[in-house]
Amino acid sequence: MPFEFEKLEIPGLILVKPRMFGDDRGFFLELYKHSDFVRGGIREHLVQDNYSKSTKGVLRGLHYQKMPKAQGKLVICIKGSIFDVAVDIRKGSSQYGKWAGISLTEENRYMLYVPPGFAHGFQVLSDTAEVLYKCTNEYSPADDRGIIWSDQDLNIAWPLGHPVLSAKDSVHPRLRDADNNFKLGSAL
Repeated sequence: MPFEFEKLEIPGLILVKPRMFGDDRGFFLELYKHSDFVRGGIREHLVQDNYSKSTKGVLRGLHYQKMPKAQGKLVICIKGSIFDVAVDIRKGSSQYGKWAGISLTEENRYMLYVPPGFAHGFQVLSDTAEVLYKCTNEYSPADDRGIIWSDQDLNIAWPLGHPVLSAKDSVHPRLRDADNNFKLGSAL
């Protein structure tokens, strides 16, 4: 199998390590293969691809979409490096409000699967970073929500101070005040 799947401490989060084939010409790797992902515990179909480029210090997030348009995301940094964060926002989860942070870089080629029921964000650590993420549902502006990156209850250890934020990301509510309809065990 060209992928190694590592379940992280918060149930649902999966670190995907693709197998890279390289020589003096460059390299080749598979980014996604549905049958392998199903065997690795990721059963959802991925239906939309997003691509972003950001400069050092930019923090995008923490984003999620409400049900029934919730999105799972498979995230990879294809140029540069990012600190990628997922926060469990499933009410009733023993991990509610807990976060996991993973360094995704063009060198390690790791991918993070963030299932529905999690808020997601990342901060750029390199001069620039290009991030590709596949989503399990199409973007729905009516269901787009967020949580403020600096929520003191979450206490996320972002690596760089004074992040560069969009106007939208600078005014999200705290998790306790967020418009969030996720409940552990509810059908996604």
